[in-house]
Amino acid sequence: MKDNIANAFNQGHKGLVIYVTAGHPNMEESERLIGEFIEAGADLIELGVPFSDPMADGAVIQESSQIALSNGATLPKIIDMAARLRKKYATPMILFSYYNILLAKGFEQTVASCAEAGIDGLLIVDLPQEEIAEVKPALDKYNLALVRLIAPTTPPERAREIVAGADGFIYYITVRGVTGVRSAVAQDLEEHLSTLRKLSPVPVAAGFGISTPEQARASAQYADGAVVGSAVVRLVSQGKQREAVELVRSLAAGLA
Repeated sequence: MKDNIANAFNQGHKGLVIYVTAGHPNMEESERLIGEFIEAGADLIELGVPFSDPMADGAVIQESSQIALSNGATLPKIIDMAARLRKKYATPMILFSYYNILLAKGFEQTVASCAEAGIDGLLIVDLPQEEIAEVKPALDKYNLALVRLIAPTTPPERAREIVAGADGFIYYITVRGVTGVRSAVAQDLEEHLSTLRKLSPVPVAAGFGISTPEQARASAQYADGAVVGSAVVRLVSQGKQREAVELVRSLAAGLA
């Protein structure tokens, strides 16, 4: 629930958020890997729901989505997987999804299923600020957080509007463009994150393009935590599951 997410960034160290494409490479392996990522030190898991047209995602996550979909990943199966994981782990989980998927069987019904499974919040990638009022009542009813995105190109006035009603955490996009591995963090990261943290009533995590313990540590220096996705997903796509777990362990150690 909402408080669980905030607690992920209040453990005496910077929070490590790990994005996984749920159902990649298949449902069984995905579930096993998520458990191993948690045991390796992930403080929060983003369960990425595979989508046929992931416009915010780079090549690595697009490919993983296609693999997951071809192997039968669906939203109901992902929610069921989250419920099984919740029985084993207290680590917060948020559902990272495009809006259309959540609407298919009725938004409130989907939110109710998420809450029953123990999912703590939603991040709806393509939901604009102007439409938040359409989803917030259902999320509040079931005490789920709505994680909001802020980009380097977000005007200051709009950033203040987004932050004002925030719960869970703010996801600050560190780069311009889609997800994917980058060689370095943005030069203006400190300025943007310092300003945002002064405005935000909830933790701020930096993500998009973070792929190494050094980059995670550099980003988290100015934020409350770091989000890593493509670097982990890429290793899984290459069949390097053990290396993916070790990367998560190294990231966690770097933020400790």
